[in-house]
Amino acid sequence: MSASTTLADLLRRLKEAEARLETVRGVLPPGLKPHVRAGVLDETGWNLLVPNGAVAAKLRQCLPEIEQALVERGWKPTSVRVKVQSGQA
Repeated sequence: MSASTTLADLLRRLKEAEARLETVRGVLPPGLKPHVRAGVLDETGWNLLVPNGAVAAKLRQCLPEIEQALVERGWKPTSVRVKVQSGQA
């Protein structure tokens, strides 16, 4: 039963991360949209995954707009972190 509960929680967080990403894409510059992926969503915050440092730097400039869009959409305010995943296209 515990494994089922853990799996259900993981699935819920995954779906919420993807839904948040759809909200975020609405405020991203067109050139960034294809490079940003949803990452881990936990009680300390949410990760946005990008392929390199240049995209990360630009995305970090957009964080105030991203956080505002999430709150306006009704998501609980949380820390948004940008993580570079090396080896990603």
